[in-house]
Amino acid sequence: MHTMGAAVRAADGQIFTGVNVYHFTGGPCAELVALGAARAGGATELTHVVAVGNHGRGVKSPCGRDRQVLADYHPHVRVILPGPDCLVSVTASDLLPLAFDHSAEQV
Repeated sequence: MHTMGAAVRAADGQIFTGVNVYHFTGGPCAELVALGAARAGGATELTHVVAVGNHGRGVKSPCGRDRQVLADYHPHVRVILPGPDCLVSVTASDLLPLAFDHSAEQV
């Protein structure tokens, strides 16, 4: 069952998509699947990411795990989110203020 879909846009304009692989034990989020598809397709610089829910649920905000991955690997990517009256766009690093800095911990 797929409950979310996601798309990422690379700096060269290519679009990569993904769906979550829902299972009661967990599974990858659609955003992570799309990030993996982009990397497998050779994209290293991403400009935008968006996730949408199935059954017409519209644009959804990324979960905490997705926010951490985006902040670690693509802190400047624009994340499209639902706002109070319209869609908004913020950087991944703005989604996770005072985040754990994974790169600083690598020795």
